[in-house]
Amino acid sequence: MAVKSADARLEERWRDILAVHARTMCEIDRALHPYGLGASDFEVLDILAAESPREGDHCRVQNLVGRVHLSQSALSRLIGRLEKDGLVERSVCAEDRRGVWVALTAKGRALHTEVLPVQRGVLGRMLADPED
Repeated sequence: MAVKSADARLEERWRDILAVHARTMCEIDRALHPYGLGASDFEVLDILAAESPREGDHCRVQNLVGRVHLSQSALSRLIGRLEKDGLVERSVCAEDRRGVWVALTAKGRALHTEVLPVQRGVLGRMLADPED
């Protein structure tokens, strides 16, 4: 049997990471479907909850761009859907008219609190160390 090259091991590790990510995202999607959310929807709610822990706090959309695995336009569409569902509110940044703020609504905060244990449970199952 031939010894794997460093490049082949690196490629295999990368593909393993992608496979775990894909399986985990699919499982989160399935678990959150009854709540009307997908994995990306929850990810945005979760980041907003962390970035703006108190009611009335907000976050610039630009600050979310590098933290979610979506293009800026896909993120904008997702935020639009969350806004339509009453989970977030958008407003224009007064200091920089090009900037947009996004904030969780009371409904969004309540839904995040309700589904957080569901999402964390999936992460626990999917990412558990097999030796545990």
